[in-house]
Amino acid sequence: MIPQSLINLLRDAKRVAVLTGAGVSAESGVPTFRDAQTGLWAKYEPTELATPEAFKADPELVWNWYAWRRELAGKVQPNPGHVALAQMEQHVPDFALFTQNVDDLHDQAGSQNITRFHGNIFGVKCFDQHHMIDNWDQLPGTPPTCPQCGSWLRSDVVWFGEALPDGAIETAADYVRSADLVFSIGTSSLVYPAAAVPIEALNASVPVVEINPNETPITEHVSLALRGKSGEILPLIIEKVWG
Repeated sequence: MIPQSLINLLRDAKRVAVLTGAGVSAESGVPTFRDAQTGLWAKYEPTELATPEAFKADPELVWNWYAWRRELAGKVQPNPGHVALAQMEQHVPDFALFTQNVDDLHDQAGSQNITRFHGNIFGVKCFDQHHMIDNWDQLPGTPPTCPQCGSWLRSDVVWFGEALPDGAIETAADYVRSADLVFSIGTSSLVYPAAAVPIEALNASVPVVEINPNETPITEHVSLALRGKSGEILPLIIEKVWG
């Protein structure tokens, strides 16, 4: 199932980049952005809740939605795909993980060099000044207010209409252009600018391996497309390459 060419390439690689998307976390039971709209939240369109405008219009509604999503994400555990990526990092001299996911499953699995494109659902900051707040769950109010500036607190995720963290995409693009191998795992390759990262690698003639149950817009262009779940394929790769 795992081609010998990939085994040899990864075994010799000194610099490897990985881009992960919602499919990796979905295997642990984290609902994807749209799949999360169930029960009391089924009547809401997620794109209408994940905006600064929605928060300003009804901060309590948006705060409660993210509290619910945070609760869902907090109940799951890393799957074998997360663990395999952490193991890969231990074997590759220069390894970087770029993720579109807002959960902390990569951290729990042991990955170290992580760049988050879309933030962290377990982090909380204030709306006006972006002060990061610890122990926010001990503050009164729904949502609570910032102890430093008094503005409402919100989840530390990137909403529609907001910019990604400074330099995140540029760092990823620079990294993959000089990598020996790039993986695109569990991502639809539809959400930009993150979807541009493997394209940067392809344009620089860097081998790109896609792991996904379904075809994506980049499938026909990648060096190798492995169809299936990352939680099944990645452990096989680790076993074949490093035993």
